[in-house]
Amino acid sequence: MSPSNLIDVRGPRFAATITTLVLASALLTQSIWLLLAQTVVFAIGAGLGPHRSPYGLLFRKLVKARLAPPTEFEDLKPPQFAQLVGLLFSVVALIGAVLDVPVIFAGAVSAALAAAFLNSVFGYCLGCEMYLLIKRVTHHSNSIRAFVAR
Repeated sequence: MSPSNLIDVRGPRFAATITTLVLASALLTQSIWLLLAQTVVFAIGAGLGPHRSPYGLLFRKLVKARLAPPTEFEDLKPPQFAQLVGLLFSVVALIGAVLDVPVIFAGAVSAALAAAFLNSVFGYCLGCEMYLLIKRVTHHSNSIRAFVAR
């Protein structure tokens, strides 16, 4: 893994804290605009990587300089996948809002909020764990296919 694929583990946790606040506010106020803003942040994080999202840039410019140098790094791919999962939930929530189905809006925002909260408070990234599980399952199934093909 090249150093360019590694990010400071504190960055995604900082982003999850902001995401938690934005999603909680969107849920409490039923604000489509807050949810739309968070959806854009998720889209940038999923497309360009969480370190290039608005929250990642805030972390690098305002927070990281005030902290001790990082001692832990992580692969960029799991947090980037987690951003994609957040994007999917926020798009579902937006669809629920546009279709005026409040239970879809509330359910999808609540699911994304729960995941962001877990990462923010406990450092447990559900999307990252999903990524790793998918990688293990696909690697395992590819190994089985290769063995059977012999």
